[in-house]
Amino acid sequence: MRIAQFVHRYPPALGGAEAWVYRLSKYLVAQGDEVTIWTTTARELNSFTRRTANELPAGNTLEDEINVRRFAPSLRWPGRRYLLKAASLVPIRRWQAMTQPWGPISLDMWKVAGHDASEVDVVHAVAFPFGAIIQSAHRLARNWEVPFVVTPFLHLGDPNDRNDPIRRAYTAPHLTRLLKLADRVIVQTPTESEAIAQLGVARERIVLQGLGVDSAECTGGDREAVRARWGVNADEVVVGHLANQSEEKGTIDLLLAVADARRNAPFIRVVLAGPRMPSFDRFWSRFGPVDWVTQLGPIDDATRRDFFAAIDLFTMPSRSDSFGLVFLEAWANGKPVIGYRAGGVVDVIRHEHDGMLVRCGDAAALIAAIVRLSTDAALRNTWGTSGRERVAAEFQWDDKLRIAHRTLTVCPSS
Repeated sequence: MRIAQFVHRYPPALGGAEAWVYRLSKYLVAQGDEVTIWTTTARELNSFTRRTANELPAGNTLEDEINVRRFAPSLRWPGRRYLLKAASLVPIRRWQAMTQPWGPISLDMWKVAGHDASEVDVVHAVAFPFGAIIQSAHRLARNWEVPFVVTPFLHLGDPNDRNDPIRRAYTAPHLTRLLKLADRVIVQTPTESEAIAQLGVARERIVLQGLGVDSAECTGGDREAVRARWGVNADEVVVGHLANQSEEKGTIDLLLAVADARRNAPFIRVVLAGPRMPSFDRFWSRFGPVDWVTQLGPIDDATRRDFFAAIDLFTMPSRSDSFGLVFLEAWANGKPVIGYRAGGVVDVIRHEHDGMLVRCGDAAALIAAIVRLSTDAALRNTWGTSGRERVAAEFQWDDKLRIAHRTLTVCPSS
């Protein structure tokens, strides 16, 4: 099978959807399929809207037996946001997908998708809310009259907030249209599946896949050496957080909660890993630095293993996750987790069994959860062990990738 996969960024760019597309692509190649990636030159999200120094070159390359086609983002000039905001008000859904003020728009990708001479058997588009990339994928699929599959990684936000801005952004009419155009929609959790069905997508077109974890990739770190390097005392408890540091990922809520918890439990420390987003920088300029927070920045695979080995519990009170792969990585290391009751995370964490779920924005409940796990080593061990056992039984990559492969290779075109 000749499979074209569209994604907003691709490794070496770091991100959950990016890493998943790379893993799936390697799996497809191993099954004998021919894979071509259509993506942008961006390494960082801010490259979507302005030129940056560390972008990747445009053009075609062969990487790990995968064909990679990179296209430069377009319309990256001052005032872009205001012009595209006005343009996106035109109530034509395809036009709105192509004029998102903050998303990647590649006119070159759009043009090539309309007349590309390389034959393809199926087109797979990954990750909302990047409508222009997915619209280009749909154009290529219709050009060759082949199946169009979408994996949206839908972020649903706070289920108790009718006007949750994250849910509104991910279920906007121009994106909902792309879901309805898809021959199959691959989802990660029952919550995501139900939400997409409620948007009007026929249930028989929805495929529940889920994510997995390779324990060898995230375990085996040197706990004692790393804690010594971080300056952690023997009696201190380390709360880990690995994500884009931002308001949406819960970094700010976490730090505010720990600052309060430390009034009675000063032995709690926080280690943050991942790139800093503007919302966090604005917060940190007022809040930090503080001596109980260690910032690692973006981390490589070896540091990732050390990170999970050295922490005592993992907390990501995110409002914007369709699944939360990092929870699986924490469990693979025998660490309990804390998350918000938002999006697909409610289907991942089993409350009071392998972690705790807290209502979005409930500061008192988040503080209580952190204090409870920080002061009870036996409970941390029990829930961490439960999570590790669950990873082995339910979250293996081969099982999940097999579902995606079968969906892509047998999907009929409507």
